[in-house]
Amino acid sequence: MISSAAFSLSRLPQTRGGARRSSAAARATITMRDRSKNRKPTQRGRYLSTEAIQAVQSLKRAALRGAPAASAVEPKLRRLLKADMVAVFRELAAQGEALLALQVFDEIRKEHWYKPRLLWYVDLVTVLASKGLQSEVDKACSYLKREQLEPDTDGFNLLLKALLDAGFTQLAMDCFRLMKLWDSDPDRTTYTTLIKGVESLGKMELTAGIRLEAENDYGSLDFLNEVEIDEACTSS
Repeated sequence: MISSAAFSLSRLPQTRGGARRSSAAARATITMRDRSKNRKPTQRGRYLSTEAIQAVQSLKRAALRGAPAASAVEPKLRRLLKADMVAVFRELAAQGEALLALQVFDEIRKEHWYKPRLLWYVDLVTVLASKGLQSEVDKACSYLKREQLEPDTDGFNLLLKALLDAGFTQLAMDCFRLMKLWDSDPDRTTYTTLIKGVESLGKMELTAGIRLEAENDYGSLDFLNEVEIDEACTSS
């Protein structure tokens, strides 16, 4: 049985200090939020930091002024982190700034952290080829031939398509051989891209060996009429 004294104590009003503590606790409960919801999303793809945006703008202004390539590119990139430098390169390529993208890529290759990625070459070759810069495309492909890359069939498919879309038939054939050298096994998309692309450029004789390889791998060439190149080569 609860004593009357205990009962009386339970009915006593809270002190002012106790009230303040209760009020503070209530406010804390009401205002607490999940801090993770306030974090900015991780930047990926072509999302640029402030420093990267400033570098892109500065490089473009310097190019418009006709500043020498080295003096325009090097100082503005030296202060950037790895992710920002790569983002600047990819953004310039996406904007069609082919020569600036090549200059930035040259600087990236000098960095101690540089490890080649085929998709960077796809970005570079695509923008250079779209501008018809034959010697610069040759230069980029010469870099590629000296690299050591992991197998990447999808990446090579994109590269082949970029070269063939710009009419660089022999470079596409060279990259096909390079693809096999690096154990990137050709798939149906590879053969369809290469055979249809080369033949559309009127180089029928170049595909005889490729057709034979495709037939050896897949038993027939029926898949040439089944694979939609545009749909199969859009991922990056």
